[in-house]
Amino acid sequence: MRIFLILALSVLLAGCGEKSPILIGFIGGLSGHAADLGTSGLNGVRLALEAQNRKGGIDGHPLQLIAEDDRQDPAAARAAFEKLSAAGVRAIIGPMTSAMAMAVIPLADEKHLLLVSPTVTAHALAGRDDYLVRMVADSSVYAEASARFHAEERHIKKFAILYDSDNQAYADSWSEDFRAALERRGGQVLLRIPFRAAFTAEFDNMARAATGSGAEAILILGSSVDAALMCQQIRQIDGKIPLVTSEWGATERLISLGGNAVEGVYTAQFVDRESELPAYRDFRKLYGERYQQEPGFSGVAGYDAASLLITALRQHRGEESLRAAILRIADFDGLQSKIHIDQYGDSARPTYITVIRNGKYVRID
Repeated sequence: MRIFLILALSVLLAGCGEKSPILIGFIGGLSGHAADLGTSGLNGVRLALEAQNRKGGIDGHPLQLIAEDDRQDPAAARAAFEKLSAAGVRAIIGPMTSAMAMAVIPLADEKHLLLVSPTVTAHALAGRDDYLVRMVADSSVYAEASARFHAEERHIKKFAILYDSDNQAYADSWSEDFRAALERRGGQVLLRIPFRAAFTAEFDNMARAATGSGAEAILILGSSVDAALMCQQIRQIDGKIPLVTSEWGATERLISLGGNAVEGVYTAQFVDRESELPAYRDFRKLYGERYQQEPGFSGVAGYDAASLLITALRQHRGEESLRAAILRIADFDGLQSKIHIDQYGDSARPTYITVIRNGKYVRID
């Protein structure tokens, strides 16, 4: 009888132990020249999951993060997705770029595995009934805001565009939406020149072609590293021509690598780095203490993506999918603003025009 009681007590105690973890995947570029985007996003995700675990996880189940590096390579992104799917993750946060999203969305749709991307914006992905939820607005929003500001406020109507052809879906969406918005205001894009990050030796020739085209400003669609290098090449040729980047390149690394060459660069983006909103201020402080750097837009978006997923995990009903739970939630309070998610998983949030002054992104509208 005594042995039976001991065994029964052991079973009861085992049942009171820690509950099994909920696995959350992450896919992003964590190595290579554009790793700042993925690394900051991952850091933001990690902080959100850790905060929820301190509150007891989800119904006592801790959240466990599994991160995979897509290396900005479609084959690697697909392999990362398959690995996370096999591991049994409930959802994947990522990818971080549109090209990688295009590579993995068919797999996500096939397996009904939710992707919550912090930073994917390509217009080609808008209005699709798929398993992608995006935390930031469509590229058309940023392109429209940028074209309007430069054409109407700065009276700049002629642009040359330099774009990363390795992120074609993003570059095509952004440049086409920008061109259309500019033309509606009497402007024009004089030329578009593709580049690849692996061929930086050609940046000088591209910079000369752009500055010699008759353009009044140059728009660069690329990662922070490529945008910084291109700005430096352009500034060696022309020290005054206005320079503009898209939100993709507007990380803290653009400033640290570009130095004086990126002073005065304008960007339309969704983060106000000097916001005094309590939630953002506390996050920024925690991120800085943990990682000794600013979170940037990808850190904020990563945190927002993980927070939305956590909310869906807490609020989903019965057999309801996480995707359905997110679409039902619809309006979500991010670190800096309310984020509206429509029936296709596309998001709307405020857009700001920023300029780099004295080594900082300064909001000017």
